[in-house]
Amino acid sequence: MIKATGIHKHFNGLHAVKGVDITVEDGEVLCIIGPSGSGKSTLLRCLNMLEMPDEGTVEVDGQTVTSENLQQMRTKMAMVFQNFNLFSHLTVLDNITIAPVHVKGQEKGAAEEKARDLLKLVGLEEKAGAYPRNLSGGQKQRVAIARALAMDPEIILFDEPTSALDPEMVGEVLDVMKKLAEEGMTMLVVTHEMGFAKEVADRVLFMDNGVIVEEGTPQEIFDNPKSDRLISFLSSMLRA
Repeated sequence: MIKATGIHKHFNGLHAVKGVDITVEDGEVLCIIGPSGSGKSTLLRCLNMLEMPDEGTVEVDGQTVTSENLQQMRTKMAMVFQNFNLFSHLTVLDNITIAPVHVKGQEKGAAEEKARDLLKLVGLEEKAGAYPRNLSGGQKQRVAIARALAMDPEIILFDEPTSALDPEMVGEVLDVMKKLAEEGMTMLVVTHEMGFAKEVADRVLFMDNGVIVEEGTPQEIFDNPKSDRLISFLSSMLRA
């Protein structure tokens, strides 16, 4: 589904991502874990060109992403951000339908019907007419997931989707993500939720200092870590 080769990204003298190769297979749930500042989110943003890589290539469905086909490729990859990025002046329903109507040219009635189905999927069907200011953080993130799904993506990129939430709201978002995984959605998830990665991921990557230090199944990563750096990281997460 996605193949990235030799991705490098610099920021003001900082080499944030150092020649990373990554693949995501159709229907796979791939989680990326690691300490803050390890390059996880930067790598994710390079995959859909929100950050342009300084070096390297990204392929989606076997087609190399270029400036000419970028918008087409982005319709295949939805992204869910840390801080929701909902339009505050639009209702929940309008937040979900705006892209299908204006980007994909869907008829408004059909887009709204699908949006209501998606709100039911994420447990918010009664919030269609509400504004983001009237929602909790967990509800906003569930709306953001519904908005991503409204574009019929082939893969969803999640950038630490629970990091801005109060602890009691994390579970409601993770439950929706688990449901999507069970239904076969291809997902690439940058997360600090070790329990989610262990339970839901098909494969886990551990990043530190801009590189992939270790990768494997959840059992290999969490139950049999090989590198001292991963052992130290997991120990610190358990203490937290």
